[in-house]
Amino acid sequence: MTNLITSVVHHVGRITLNRPDVRNAFNDDVIAELTQAFKDMGSRPDVRCIVLAAEGSAFCAGADLNWMRRMADYSYDENLADAGKLAQMLHTIAVCPKPTVARVQGDVYAGGTGLVAACDIAVAVDAAQFCISEVKIGLIPATISPYLIRAMGVRAAQRYWLTAERFSASAAKQMGLVSEVATPDGLDAALDKICSALCLASPDAVRITKKLIDSVVEKPITHELIAHTVKEIAVARTTTQGREGVQAFLQKRLPSWIQHH
Repeated sequence: MTNLITSVVHHVGRITLNRPDVRNAFNDDVIAELTQAFKDMGSRPDVRCIVLAAEGSAFCAGADLNWMRRMADYSYDENLADAGKLAQMLHTIAVCPKPTVARVQGDVYAGGTGLVAACDIAVAVDAAQFCISEVKIGLIPATISPYLIRAMGVRAAQRYWLTAERFSASAAKQMGLVSEVATPDGLDAALDKICSALCLASPDAVRITKKLIDSVVEKPITHELIAHTVKEIAVARTTTQGREGVQAFLQKRLPSWIQHH
């Protein structure tokens, strides 16, 4: 059985975790394959957005137990190298030039919550349970922390990272970790609506907007930041898709990236 299943249909790339027997937990192989899959999908011109999905009842249970058994005997340097690969995978997902959407069809634990947080958008089934469980076994949610903090906020982190309590999909939505909650029957409709909207947007504008968000998040509104935003829009207005999009809007026609869609 392959760890991942990948496909592209109507400009939507899909990367599916395919280890339902171990609740889609990841090990070093899965981490390497996910990193490569997001690099590959991110560079494909026919892909407008990427869905991260999973087979089976759970979305991702975090680290694979057999991998954890091996890690138990690792030296500090071995742990450093190992954690570095996990951090690289999360960063690859977060900076992917295509918008990313997590399709959360089941429970999410520990490192799995990092996968959800590293994606731009997350749609979850209403019965999904979340748990940032590291402190229960004497560990910390270190490599996933930058993405989780950005997604769920400091106050929620102070509770759920320290208590390792489970929380519901609706609680995850309230704190911002999840964008939308749906019934099992409505999950794909909610996902399709988001993917359709992403596919209608200018691919270049979406890619630049992802970078824009990173460049302004939690920054003080200084003259330098204002100058940066002024430069960004000036550049965007002179790009091929920027000019085409404005012309299409003024001429009341579809822009070229939709005509070829």
